[in-house]
Amino acid sequence: MSTPRPWIAENSRARERLRAFVERLSDADLGRALDGGWTIAAVLAHVAFWDQRALVLLERWDRDGALAESSWPRSETDVDWINDAAKPLCLGLAPRAAAELALRTAEAVDRRIETLPDDRVEANTAAGHPINLRRAEHRMEHLDQIEQALGS
Repeated sequence: MSTPRPWIAENSRARERLRAFVERLSDADLGRALDGGWTIAAVLAHVAFWDQRALVLLERWDRDGALAESSWPRSETDVDWINDAAKPLCLGLAPRAAAELALRTAEAVDRRIETLPDDRVEANTAAGHPINLRRAEHRMEHLDQIEQALGS
């Protein structure tokens, strides 16, 4: 029997919402400042970074045949330093490139998650979800933030 995967539909809805944002936002919108010195484009690059992390960990798992526990932080609350370190890179991307990167990365990680074998899903669950397969949660958090900033 196949392991239930409600996150596939959630990820798809969040990715389509992201696509709608990327297609609708002007370059001026993407350059708009947000709290903490971020811009809308930089937040989208941040989303791409965390989706890319999940994709890289899944690919490493395929290559090495095991969850490499040293590859992720032990605490989901201890990621501020990573975000702060990545912030200048996110801000350095051209706004439209950052938005397109977020969309391409979401598409790639979602495709990979959709094809994850049941034994990998179960192993990830047993290990405490070191790879967050629910990519929608993070995307929606930041899309809500952007929507609020735009007053939409």
